[in-house]
Amino acid sequence: MANSLVIVESPAKVKTIKKFLGSTYEVDASNGHVRDLPKSQLGIDVENDYEPKYITIRGKGDILAKLRKEVKKADKIYLATDPDREGEAISWHLMKALKLDEVKDKKVYRISFNEITKNAVKASLKAPRDIDMNLVDAQQTRRILDRIVGYKISPILWEKVKRGLSAGRVQSAALRMICDREEEISTFIPEEYWSLDAMLKAPGSKKPAAAHFHNDKDGKTEIKSKAELDALLESLKGQKFIVTDIRNGERTKKPPLPFTTSTLQQEASKALNFSTQKTMRLAQQLYEGVDVKGHGTVGLITYLRTDSTRVAEEAEKMASDFIAENYGENYLSQGENTKKNSGKIQDAHEAIRPTNLSLTPVKVKESLARDQFRLYQLIWKRFTASRMSAAVYETTSVKIGAGGNEFTMTASRLKFDGFMSVYIEADEKEEKNQILSKLEKGEELELADLVSAQHFTQPPAHYTEASLVKAMEEQGIGRPSTYAPTITTILARRYVVKENKNIYVTEIGEVVNRIMKQCFPSIVDIAFTANLEYLLDSVGEGLTPWKTIVRNFYPDLMEAVEEAQRTLETVHIADEESDEICELCGRRMVIKYGPHGKFLACPGFPECRNTKPYLEKTGIPCPKCGKEVIIKKTKKGRKYYGCEANPDCDFMSWQKPSTEKCPECGSYMVEKGNKLVCANEQCGFVMPMKENKEEKED
Repeated sequence: MANSLVIVESPAKVKTIKKFLGSTYEVDASNGHVRDLPKSQLGIDVENDYEPKYITIRGKGDILAKLRKEVKKADKIYLATDPDREGEAISWHLMKALKLDEVKDKKVYRISFNEITKNAVKASLKAPRDIDMNLVDAQQTRRILDRIVGYKISPILWEKVKRGLSAGRVQSAALRMICDREEEISTFIPEEYWSLDAMLKAPGSKKPAAAHFHNDKDGKTEIKSKAELDALLESLKGQKFIVTDIRNGERTKKPPLPFTTSTLQQEASKALNFSTQKTMRLAQQLYEGVDVKGHGTVGLITYLRTDSTRVAEEAEKMASDFIAENYGENYLSQGENTKKNSGKIQDAHEAIRPTNLSLTPVKVKESLARDQFRLYQLIWKRFTASRMSAAVYETTSVKIGAGGNEFTMTASRLKFDGFMSVYIEADEKEEKNQILSKLEKGEELELADLVSAQHFTQPPAHYTEASLVKAMEEQGIGRPSTYAPTITTILARRYVVKENKNIYVTEIGEVVNRIMKQCFPSIVDIAFTANLEYLLDSVGEGLTPWKTIVRNFYPDLMEAVEEAQRTLETVHIADEESDEICELCGRRMVIKYGPHGKFLACPGFPECRNTKPYLEKTGIPCPKCGKEVIIKKTKKGRKYYGCEANPDCDFMSWQKPSTEKCPECGSYMVEKGNKLVCANEQCGFVMPMKENKEEKED
């Protein structure tokens, strides 16, 4: 009979951990938080020194009843929630909800592990501890501050703008960052500049190599107008191009750092086109445990919420043994590869890495879903590369003089691939390799052509999910666990929209940001929000009492709320009109947003209550009947493409159809990645898709 009870957060972990511990342990799950502030009220007793009022979350009664029965049977109770502030708080709430702090005949412990492996779980049982109330207070402070901001500011947005809007402490700062970037882009004035390349041939060489203009005889390095270019071209007429200097050297390229939450989200977005939310969902599955053929249920990666690049000693040894055996001793890293602590890093956990390097992507491929495999492969390759030696390039730099003007040519050749034998980052530019080794100092080169091009400086790029996460991390906005929920929230509220990866502010987003900047400047102030994160860290370290922060925050916020209530004017945002005409009253229908997405509604409400499904058009004619193809969803929410004339036309495709016809059989083609594939399975013709300019720039 089991005499020890282990309580974890997720039911997915139960099977994995139970297998490690055997019959003397019962393992059960709390399914996340069991207590929270009530939804119907603020839940913070302002008059009683900001004491929070917690209640059991609706639907958790049965789970707690089951856990109480298990507690009665056990002698020892181990609270094994996630190894972060949130997990610490869940353990504390469990202790309160199950009244574990009142039992006298049982021992209650807190254990935590960074990976769900047999060794890690068993080691945690040998080192139990008490709940860390500093970490609990840090999480509690975050929750209370977020609740105060949300419950005090959101009603103003409902009253002055429209129902359904919300303000959040971190989301408002993130929205401010996006709006500021939009303003930079809209006010940007392009400046003209020119480039000039001399196409030069070495004696005996058939193909010319490009030498880039570096500076003129006065030391000026930029060509800012056509007039300056013409003057430069005039000064080059009849001039000899002589090699003035050749330098050979070596350049090393350092291996990348192992993933943190932020860098994993960024790289998965760039390399795999995953949203931050999808990346975290898949990483959670890999962490909690996957049934791997021949190994049973295994947690494949370490804990996924971390801002540290530190790696445990046993993992370092595992990596060095694996690399030496599979790649050779010369591929082993020569030094430690971690990021210096900037003060923003909590360093509570290791970097994200595989729990067992010998479980290579090839070995686990059959056991994983496609996207799980792609993410695991990315994590596996990145960590392996981070423990390998640097890549080495041979470099050649050549200076060429022509009438006092200077041109340069550079070339590099990969001498030793090092970590690049395993991993190359998604946005890595390919090294251009010109052969310059035959050139000699003083040698004259033949001018084949002078190639000039006009350019204009470009505005800052629109944020993508990846670049927004990077910017939030750099500014100290939020923490690893908050990046994905913050972006998901501002997308769900329609403050921003995503097109071709780029994030754009909507009219509602602009209005909300303007109100927040006008009435609650500190809430959207980047430095203020970042400073609050440092204060929360200080609470977690036991240096600052949590109520001190709330006592300083609440009165100032309430003063701003009362001022906004008095002075803020109502803002009217018109609903987006559609082309659909209401058949009941003849008005043009508008697009509304409900819990399940967009729908069409008559603007004559409440006199006319007509609503219709919103059919998102693609602008592509139906391959069967010629009417328009629209985007539809199945009952389970999966997207597909169908004809607007359904049920009269039964056209349906899981992939987006193209206007291109198959040159082989004449059938319609569909988009798959960056290729067009014939929809006729018997044909199977494949051709590259014409590049979308916007996507290419993104």
